[in-house]
Amino acid sequence: MNVLLVDDEQHVREAIKLLVDWDSLGVERIIEAENGSLAIELAKQYRPAIIVTDMMMPVVGGVDLMAWIHEHLPSTRTIAISGHDDFDLVRGTMKYGGLDYILKPIDPEVLGEALKKAKLSWEQEESARLYQNLQKIEMNQLKPVYWDKLFSNLISDVNYYYSVKDVLHNEFQLSREQMPQCQIIIIGLEFVERKITEKFNNHRDLLFFALTNICNELLRSRHAGYACRYWNSESEIVIFYWDRFDELNDLLAEINSCFYRSLRARFDFGAGLAHPFPEGLKNSYDEAKSALKQRNMLQNINWLHVYEASGMRTDANAGKLHLSDYEEPFRMALLSSSEAEIAVAVNDWLEDVKLLPAISFEQVELWRHEFTVMRSQWAKLLSSDAGSGSAAELPSLALPIPLDDQGRLSLSLWQTELSDVLMKYSDVLTSSRQKDRSPINDIVKYIEQNYNQGITLQDIASRFHLSREYISRRFKQETGGNMSDFLEKTRIDKAKMLLQNPHLKIIQIAEMVGYPDEKYFSKVFKKSTGCSPGQYRKSVQ
Repeated sequence: MNVLLVDDEQHVREAIKLLVDWDSLGVERIIEAENGSLAIELAKQYRPAIIVTDMMMPVVGGVDLMAWIHEHLPSTRTIAISGHDDFDLVRGTMKYGGLDYILKPIDPEVLGEALKKAKLSWEQEESARLYQNLQKIEMNQLKPVYWDKLFSNLISDVNYYYSVKDVLHNEFQLSREQMPQCQIIIIGLEFVERKITEKFNNHRDLLFFALTNICNELLRSRHAGYACRYWNSESEIVIFYWDRFDELNDLLAEINSCFYRSLRARFDFGAGLAHPFPEGLKNSYDEAKSALKQRNMLQNINWLHVYEASGMRTDANAGKLHLSDYEEPFRMALLSSSEAEIAVAVNDWLEDVKLLPAISFEQVELWRHEFTVMRSQWAKLLSSDAGSGSAAELPSLALPIPLDDQGRLSLSLWQTELSDVLMKYSDVLTSSRQKDRSPINDIVKYIEQNYNQGITLQDIASRFHLSREYISRRFKQETGGNMSDFLEKTRIDKAKMLLQNPHLKIIQIAEMVGYPDEKYFSKVFKKSTGCSPGQYRKSVQ
């Protein structure tokens, strides 16, 4: 906080500086001016929270200075100091928001109280102003989310429109008669070129934000529509288009050109037919979705896919091929843990894929679903084979769908990436088998079941007929920590659960988790969590 002292007499300014405990007020800098003109220049530069000014000064007097402050720095608090008990000076002080009028010679207590009052007033207004600014920032951040949610709801619930029609038409300056029909266009982002995701560091929210901004700059400048992220899908931008339908193709081409200039990539658009608004939004959305699903992913000749009312296109649907028909060779390759066998299984599959005249997005979705089902079956079978009886440790790997730099499905990249995925799966399986054969797994389970007993490394060595050195070394290799730390963590985790029960005393909990000494338990708990057991109990309650 800065304070500006204004007086044409230097000894008065020096006296004021000596009379006040500025540190206790939180004052960081005291600036001095010998007249009102210089004070104005310094106030522009430092924007002080408080100005203490004399009223009778050359060049620019106190009243004129306070009038300038009132107009240009309304948040600054002013205190007048004068050797004249003049009604006009007092009235000028009050008129321009002065908090106090102090007569010379200055009483230190009076000046100190006036400064405290000025500081409190300034802080209260500053806090209110900061709160208002934060509210404005939050509203600006939430506004796009609000419109995304509103438009998304219009598709799924036609009656929702009647509860928001006023705010909708006011925002977009429309009347009910101006929007008799609306057409839905979907921009599909299920599969995005690798270079695009890398540009956004795989942050899809930023990608959606960039694309919808580009769309809305063009749509709202024409008062023709709005683009939003569709809340019922993780990979769709939906354009609501309600005017100048004869210009739609040109507008979408311009949007895609802007995408290319900004991101060096073009995207596929699926367009439904125009339907009555709002009743027909769901029909238009379904049509746009259908058109997008039927696009041929081996080509990028057409980027705009318009729904054809006469029926589905046959080229992208020709020759259905099921990935599930190749489940056995994939499974046998995984069991072999052989990179060469996995490559052969993938190659056999892709050789048949190459015979297809076209590959639609719908076909790819089917393959992804089939791969998920196969992966689940493998997890159960292979985990059982490994002896764990659980699929929990096997990864949930998805079927990769690689695109080339032109945005087409790349079969050559698919060969490499699918082989890599299956090899990773096989590696985890092999590691799981080795872990299941390790005695450390049994030791971990024993500790988890007997943490409340007085377990020592020697006890474990005797029970499992192993040396203490071997257990210590292998335990750290396989778990990343030593056995005593694992035991302590297990006990503290159990204690946290028990502390949520207000009817259990802390000494009871200490004994239940293996600490017969309550003080020692409290010491270990605080070291682990940063707070005492009692403090932790209060925080969770």
